[in-house]
Amino acid sequence: MDAATEHRTSHVPQWKLDCVEEIRELADKYHIMGIAGIRDIPAKQLQEMRRSFMGTAKLVIYRNNLIQRALGGGDSDINSMNTHVGDQTALIFTDLNPFTLFKLIASSKTQAPIKAGASAPYDIVVEGGPTSFAPGPIIGDLQNAGIPAKIDKGKVVIKETVVVAREGETVSRALAEMLTRLEIYPMTVGLELRAVYDDGAVMTADVLDLDEEKYASDITSSAASAFNLAVAIAYPTGATILTLLAKAAGDARNLAINSAIPEPGIIDALLMRAQSQAISLSGNITDPAALGESLRQQIAFREQEKEQEEAKAGEAVSAAEEEAAEAAGKDAADEAKGTEEKEEEAAEGLGLLFG
Repeated sequence: MDAATEHRTSHVPQWKLDCVEEIRELADKYHIMGIAGIRDIPAKQLQEMRRSFMGTAKLVIYRNNLIQRALGGGDSDINSMNTHVGDQTALIFTDLNPFTLFKLIASSKTQAPIKAGASAPYDIVVEGGPTSFAPGPIIGDLQNAGIPAKIDKGKVVIKETVVVAREGETVSRALAEMLTRLEIYPMTVGLELRAVYDDGAVMTADVLDLDEEKYASDITSSAASAFNLAVAIAYPTGATILTLLAKAAGDARNLAINSAIPEPGIIDALLMRAQSQAISLSGNITDPAALGESLRQQIAFREQEKEQEEAKAGEAVSAAEEEAAEAAGKDAADEAKGTEEKEEEAAEGLGLLFG
């Protein structure tokens, strides 16, 4: 330490030096260090967060200048974290990976009442309907806050759904107090992670904010595209080699069949193909003597099968026609019977009429 540095540090209180040393020790102890904003977080809620992180992460708060001094004494990578120190800042030390830390912090956020003079984070809506309030001065308080109310069946009722503050508008004291009484908490309070230092890499919050479902879908889609490309260009890898071999075997077999190459693996397919072609060609031969005995037998067998199929089809048509005829006959008989019954009823009526 040179004389100038010794002169400057000799006037620094010991507690500040201890804080700087503590920050450096924590940075050495944990793999991950995060910097987060803590503005507008009530002390009670901050203590609850600290307790909820216990055993998982360590949340500490120091003055910004002490944080900058501690980080400024390290390597150039951790020095860059100083650009994220500002306003009201907390340090988070953990061995979780940065993405898990981001999710942990996001899940710790809670809804909180809005303060008078604060800007509405979005359009604040009060729904119409009954409340738990008893009739009294509350009617005036609601109306002063811009919420139309009345008394109905002994209870205070909000007349209609109303937007009491547009996004960006300043919330009045009367409205802030009434929203709290109505248990409407427009504010989201929690740590705002700014950046994370991980073994020389600095990652900002926008990098850590991942849509996990989309990320997994993109990986699956990319893997499938890569596999298809590798197969298309015949690129052999551990994942594609079996598919490439199967494709090559299929292509080789098709080529051998189309080229009529007699190989043990395809001779059966060639013979079947030749037989089919021979039977098709035999239809053009008018002299049965020109056909071999085996071929004549096969042609006769096929004709016999064809006749049997035609006979079965004819039987099915006949059966359908008989069923249709029976149904028509039955309908005609029913109709005739109905006509006879009507005539008999008419005759009985005439007999009764004329005695």
